[in-house]
Amino acid sequence: MDKIILLIEDNRDDEALTRRALKKNNIGNEVVVARDGAEALDFLFGMGSHAERDLSYMPHLVLLDLKLPKVGGIEVLRRMRADERTKLLPVVILTSSKEQQDLMNGYGYGANSYIRKPVDFAQFIEAVRQLGLYWLVLNETPQTGA
Repeated sequence: MDKIILLIEDNRDDEALTRRALKKNNIGNEVVVARDGAEALDFLFGMGSHAERDLSYMPHLVLLDLKLPKVGGIEVLRRMRADERTKLLPVVILTSSKEQQDLMNGYGYGANSYIRKPVDFAQFIEAVRQLGLYWLVLNETPQTGA
């Protein structure tokens, strides 16, 4: 199966930018989008509208925004790290937050990386290229799921 990317992002413009940057870098992985923290947790744990989802097929990479409706990004990360099924999934916080506390909390709850969204699209494309190369090609992850 293809390595899927779970993009947890409520801003449709940032979602479109991320998709464009992935496409421009020939990263053709399936992108599943959750528009708030509650939807992300439902997807990851097979609840709500994702109750029928095959949980043996987990995302290969989670791109997590912090400022989310319903359940914030730090809480999503905390719940992911507290569950055996998701505690080892690579999580890259991709946020516009410049708050030191967000950075500390992100790493404190087990984020693998913390990237501030560049405002400039060319810089963003390069950041996504490097993310894709590292997390989807070079990085080795343990086998999880059934």
